[in-house]
Amino acid sequence: MNPSHSYELDNLDRQIIALLIEDARIPFTEVAKKLIVSPGTIHVRVKKMEQSGIIKGASLIVDYEAVGYNFTAYVGVHVSQTRDSEPIIEKLREIPEVTVAHIATGKFSIFCKIRCRDARHAKQVIFKMNEVEHIQRTETMISLEESINDKKRLFQSIFSP
Repeated sequence: MNPSHSYELDNLDRQIIALLIEDARIPFTEVAKKLIVSPGTIHVRVKKMEQSGIIKGASLIVDYEAVGYNFTAYVGVHVSQTRDSEPIIEKLREIPEVTVAHIATGKFSIFCKIRCRDARHAKQVIFKMNEVEHIQRTETMISLEESINDKKRLFQSIFSP
């Protein structure tokens, strides 16, 4: 469903979303107390926003370094033909270290983020990526530090009343 056409957000919905952005695990009863409405109202509103596609569930944030995956790189993919991008994406989906992939414009047809244990592991992943049919070559940029990774600020600016 297209969220912009299937459900019109009101001020209460925006307040609910703002609280869930802060803490996706907050109990609906706590949201209800803060917004001075019944827990049933919160449940119904969240369910409607899920059904319309505005809310797509809550997510768990894992500290990659804590589990030994502290090497991050970005891989730009050059493809034979742009129309090959979607089948390539399907093959990249089979490589678990490819955590993000975008079909893009500009220098690269596909742009990926990979998470690995170290440089040696990243080399193995990049070699595996280069084996995918229709990938001509890749260019890799190593991340020295992730300085900003914050969706909350954008969503707060959108949904905070």
